[in-house]
Amino acid sequence: MRTGPSLAETCMKSLHIAHLLQLFAYTGFTFFVAAILYPDFIALIQRLKFTKKIREDSITGDKATIFQQFHAHKAGTPNMGGVLVVASVTFTVLLSRLFSLLGIIDSSLLNRGETYLALFTLLCVGGLGMLDDYLNIIERGKVKGLSSRVKWWTLLLFSLVGAWWFTCQLGWSQLTLPWLGLVDIGYWYFPLFMLVMVSTTHAVNITDGLDGLAGGLLAIAFTVYAVIAYLQGLPILATFCMLVVGALVAFLWFNVPPASIFMGDTGALSLGATLGVVAMLTDTVVLLPVIGLIFAMEALSSLSQIASKKLVQRGMLQKKLWPVAPLHHYFEHRGWSETQIVMRFWILGAICGGVGLIIALFMHG
Repeated sequence: MRTGPSLAETCMKSLHIAHLLQLFAYTGFTFFVAAILYPDFIALIQRLKFTKKIREDSITGDKATIFQQFHAHKAGTPNMGGVLVVASVTFTVLLSRLFSLLGIIDSSLLNRGETYLALFTLLCVGGLGMLDDYLNIIERGKVKGLSSRVKWWTLLLFSLVGAWWFTCQLGWSQLTLPWLGLVDIGYWYFPLFMLVMVSTTHAVNITDGLDGLAGGLLAIAFTVYAVIAYLQGLPILATFCMLVVGALVAFLWFNVPPASIFMGDTGALSLGATLGVVAMLTDTVVLLPVIGLIFAMEALSSLSQIASKKLVQRGMLQKKLWPVAPLHHYFEHRGWSETQIVMRFWILGAICGGVGLIIALFMHG
């Protein structure tokens, strides 16, 4: 005899529907807040003359002649677009907290186990990126912005705080590996967390070099992690990821070629670091190089270019590995248009995200 669903099943289904409605409502709200504010924000940035300065040196310290050939016309474009991404996500999270205190909703998006660390990372690293953007705009200092040493030591400090929270406060000590299952690595989580956070930040920052490129790839990656988090029973973290997607989609509306505003280090650093943190919170860090394969390839092309220059200086190579790096600039040099590169990298990013999601389903089955 066929019977209807049990009371427990009905309650669980209602709970899932409530979580999904909350997720879509908050995502749509964040998108509309950012989309409505961006035109005025862009106008304000233009009035303040917080505009893009085209770099003169390449990643290896040489004159960036090829880069300037393709991007000199972008000088004067408003920068620091990531400020509104960070602000709109934070506003939605805090608004949910207010609604919770007023009794309008049952729980807020501020959650000790799911979003404290992600929001902390977004705000702290976003502040670092905003300072770097500002110093670059006003051309303060010899390097026009924060020096690499100051920037990355500060990132290491933030990652150390995050690693402490992750291991000591949340009690994480196990890592899921393909074919091996859960492996207890104890306090090795400290260096692992720091490595993941800093390297992901670096990779996304390097990728942010063409109109719409980093923003689109980040939107894809955060969408994949939202699905993973939701399927793992982490609806608040899933919603947080989708808040980032909503804000990024609003940003992309004004950032696709030809860009009306750039993300700047405010967005690239903060969102890269947050992506790494989300990978740790969902215990899918081994899949991060798959889901973010384009980011990894961009970082590897940059690091290999720097290494090859050192080998040239020592007489161990005759010329640098790439005519120009990172990878997206190499394809520009090969004759691909900016739009072709961005669209093709988005396609590859979506495929990698799908593959990573499928593997995650098998890993955490």
